[in-house]
Amino acid sequence: MKSQSVRGFAKQALTAFFLTGAALAVQAQTTLTFGGSDAIGSILDKQNISFTKCVNDRGANRLKVNFIQGEQLGTDMQVIEQMMQGSVQIYGDVLDWYANWVKDFSILAWGFTFRDADHMQKFIDGPVYVAMAEKLRKEQGLRILAAAPTQPRILFSKKPVSSLADLNGVKMRVPEIKTYLMLWETLGTKPSRLAWGEIYLGLKTGVVEAAEGPISSAYSAKFHEAVKHVTRTDHLMSSAHITINEKSYAALPADQQKLLSDCAKETVVATRKVAQQDTDDTLKKMTAEGATVSTVDKAPIQQKAKDAVLKMEKDGVWSSGLWEQIQKM
Repeated sequence: MKSQSVRGFAKQALTAFFLTGAALAVQAQTTLTFGGSDAIGSILDKQNISFTKCVNDRGANRLKVNFIQGEQLGTDMQVIEQMMQGSVQIYGDVLDWYANWVKDFSILAWGFTFRDADHMQKFIDGPVYVAMAEKLRKEQGLRILAAAPTQPRILFSKKPVSSLADLNGVKMRVPEIKTYLMLWETLGTKPSRLAWGEIYLGLKTGVVEAAEGPISSAYSAKFHEAVKHVTRTDHLMSSAHITINEKSYAALPADQQKLLSDCAKETVVATRKVAQQDTDDTLKKMTAEGATVSTVDKAPIQQKAKDAVLKMEKDGVWSSGLWEQIQKM
């Protein structure tokens, strides 16, 4: 009887050992899917690769990130919706997309709202942006881990653009963000929505005559090869961020939450640091590859955008007074 009891105890202990080992194995296999929608090789794509490496290197085989590049999982809107549903846990791109759920993010897509990267950083570090991010977290279940300004957005067109008048009637590609459409309508173009991955062909075939985007992303997507005129409108300051599904984040132990936050902050800050040099280098590449890079008198374009601010606020595109509040920063 004693021998059977010892054997029974040993069996229970062994079973417990294997169950514990199985639990640890499950823990070691925690993998978060990271959906990217930016052009492969762009500054944001490189950022997302760096974030993935940071987490995987420090995750001690307990936490891993599986980064899926380009638009393999769909457009930005589709990936964000997947993140909301929880089938994708992480997404990294520009902040503007969240205007589709929290209206004050629309201000990021309105022309000449920010003077430069430092101005946008003050906004991101301030209470207005923090409140916007918290609204996104509470209402849509998306936690922004880190964000920063990056590069200006510029114009690519079939015909040269040397003045505001040259924009009149141009078939202009805009993303699925209402404010972009309203901005380019205000500037006199005829906006048309196309997914990012469709822009090159759209420009090449004449479905659209112009498009805009962050310098690095547009270069990676070869806009400058589809059309040869590149204009430094610098109408918007682009951004970078890394966001996670709130439920997925909350389910992780505190040390893994900190790891994700730390890696996000480090990689987004690094992206901002390299943005200016990347801008200069990319413009040189475009020129070397046959594009004509030029500047434009921005004052009339800027004034046109400014004149429409009150209408935007009256129509409820973003909160009343938000634009002026940002200007005073």
